[in-house]
Amino acid sequence: MYYDDLPIWGFIGKVEKEGKNDPSEYKYYLFKHLHFTIFYNKDRVIEITALSDQKNVVELTENKEVNVEFMYSVKWKETEIPYEKRMEKYSQSSSLPHHLEIHWFSIINSCVTVLLLTGFLATILMRVLKNDFVKYAHDEESAEDQEETGWKYIHGDVFRYPKYKSVLAAAVGSGTQLFTLTIFIFLLALVGVFYPYNRGALFTALVVIYALTAGIAGYTAASFFCQLEGTNWVRNLLLTGGLFCGPLLLTFSFLNTVAITYSATAALPFGTIVVIFLIWALVTTPLLVLGGIAGKNSKAEFQAPCRTTKYPREIPLLPWYRKTLPQMAMAGFLPFSAIYIELYYIFASVWGHRIYTIYSILFIVFIILLIVTAFITVALTYFQLAAEDHEWWWRSFLCGGSTGLFIYGYCLYYYFARSDMSGFMQTSFFFGYMACVCYGFFLMLGSIGFRASLFFVRHIYHSIKCE
Repeated sequence: MYYDDLPIWGFIGKVEKEGKNDPSEYKYYLFKHLHFTIFYNKDRVIEITALSDQKNVVELTENKEVNVEFMYSVKWKETEIPYEKRMEKYSQSSSLPHHLEIHWFSIINSCVTVLLLTGFLATILMRVLKNDFVKYAHDEESAEDQEETGWKYIHGDVFRYPKYKSVLAAAVGSGTQLFTLTIFIFLLALVGVFYPYNRGALFTALVVIYALTAGIAGYTAASFFCQLEGTNWVRNLLLTGGLFCGPLLLTFSFLNTVAITYSATAALPFGTIVVIFLIWALVTTPLLVLGGIAGKNSKAEFQAPCRTTKYPREIPLLPWYRKTLPQMAMAGFLPFSAIYIELYYIFASVWGHRIYTIYSILFIVFIILLIVTAFITVALTYFQLAAEDHEWWWRSFLCGGSTGLFIYGYCLYYYFARSDMSGFMQTSFFFGYMACVCYGFFLMLGSIGFRASLFFVRHIYHSIKCE
């Protein structure tokens, strides 16, 4: 319960389990009397506590209707704490020493992961690439007609435009917009906009910033689609606008209907839904169209160091662990291992009663997540090209975004092992909205992995002589 953005915790009942092994023998009681203690300073409420009367209860064990007369009492106490500092108590609770130790352990764990991965790339990839450059230069000087092998062998196919390039351009555009949205949210959090239990501020910021960054998605998607020699840029723009908003709208419509059916306060009122629709229609859509027009008219050309051959080479038969799904599993594990400790605190804050205010540590972990995602995707892209598999475009995007699937897998663990949620409404809300969040992570990290791989592929093929 909340009053003036102040949280009020209290037990509404109890379960008697002593001496009973069978859950069907448990007895359930509801407290009928709550005592509130309100601390005030002049005409401002500073803090509210709630205590339950353990003796004034009614038994609810039997499944039948019971009429209950609730009572409450209030005691007012004056305090010297000023109104401006009333939230410090809640902000400092997540900065306690034992909590900070766990957070710093998470960062150290993530940094070790980054250092190991960076060291792996620096010692293995750079050495292999250097040997490749020397080998290819020697081959050009000694025997021009010698058959090429490895990643140079497919230089005429590596920049062949991928299948479903409109979907890829829309995914990269949506991912870039979500990345920009995340950066802005972190900036607002770091400057102190999201104080504890200001529940509406984060939701409002997400809606407004997402609407204002729609032009970035339109520009990125249309520009990249035109670079890939796409023609129907209007359809690509519509796909970009609906790629993330479409599933989100369907999920929200279903979950809001469930909340209305259960008469829950989690259901958004009709007026708020109308405001969100007007923001989408009057701000998001025009900015998306303007960004798309600007991207189409940018006249940027795709920078390919090598010419593409007329006919694609046949990809050799590869072992099972070089297929897309095993590669996605390998790509998503390392980034997830760098953030899984922080995930528990975020989940406990969003879906539980914990308070999370250490946004600086969360921002560091987010930067580490981006670095690990980019590096692991580049490494897997190199190994794919070295195996003479030139279809790296979609693979790099899927490998980069696979961390989102691992986060959704963590949702299953958290729901069954860490939370006390039950019932259709709580289950649907948790898995429905977390599916949207993980899908957003998939698009965002997928675009990061794809851009890192594109930069890497351009760099290595620019460093050799391609006919």
